[in-house]
Amino acid sequence: MTSGRVRRFAAPVLRQATRGISTAPAARVSAFKYAYAAGAAGAAAGALWLTQEKPALADCATTTEKFATYWPRKIMILFGKPGAGKGSQGPAIEELLGIPVLSTGDMLRAISSSGSDFGNELKTIMNTGGLVSDEIVVKVIQERIQAADCRLGFVLDGFPRTLEQAKATDAMLRANGECVNSVIELDVPNSVLEKRITGRWIHKKSGRSYHVSNKPPQSYLKAGLFGSVAPSAENMKDDVTGEDLYQRGDDTAEALGNRLSTYESKTYPILEHYAPFGIVKKVNGNVAFDQVWEEVLKSLSTN
Repeated sequence: MTSGRVRRFAAPVLRQATRGISTAPAARVSAFKYAYAAGAAGAAAGALWLTQEKPALADCATTTEKFATYWPRKIMILFGKPGAGKGSQGPAIEELLGIPVLSTGDMLRAISSSGSDFGNELKTIMNTGGLVSDEIVVKVIQERIQAADCRLGFVLDGFPRTLEQAKATDAMLRANGECVNSVIELDVPNSVLEKRITGRWIHKKSGRSYHVSNKPPQSYLKAGLFGSVAPSAENMKDDVTGEDLYQRGDDTAEALGNRLSTYESKTYPILEHYAPFGIVKKVNGNVAFDQVWEEVLKSLSTN
């Protein structure tokens, strides 16, 4: 994301968040809401800071230490049906807030190849086609969020998928005096998703997402192939690394129907579970990227 885009979108968020802190009567502002408003202001200020002249390294370290010590971690869950745009908005959130987007699939693969006792146990389960239990997945997340890059927060993508998993995640966080404090759902009509899904290509290592019609990679555009030649591994390359893109095996119209049915039956109860806490925000994902991103920023600023 360019510095101009950061300035454009972060500045209104900063004004909104800080205005909420400074003007609301103290008696009407709960500590819960105050902490998250303060966190949003700090995140937006940090985004603007990235575009400006940097202070001394020692000052930077001190500021980061203060945020890590006195602000609650930003613990977010990003929801969206297949093709809703999580692969595009997740990295943008990661860049803005400086907190990682955590994919349970990536975490499981990383630990299974780590050589640790737990990793070897997990590798055996995965290699034999066994079911990785919710208990194991929560344990993996618990270990991962202790890493240094999670000290200011993290975003969960792909978990929880069921109400039981959400409650297990809550219990794990509660043991450390924490809780989920932001839930964003990217909302796109089912009728739009089939075209998005069947044309989607993904960079495996980074999760960057492309689309043959709406967001083709430069390799496809520069070769003059757009609209005339079918996309393939030979002409669909990641813009950043030049590495091959791939299509998921379940990115088909038939598979999408099953995935949408599962999402609606399993995920909606999770949103209802968190709704009473006032932390669930629905974002219209059926508009241009910049418009979606602006709504995401507003959602971040009001939690």
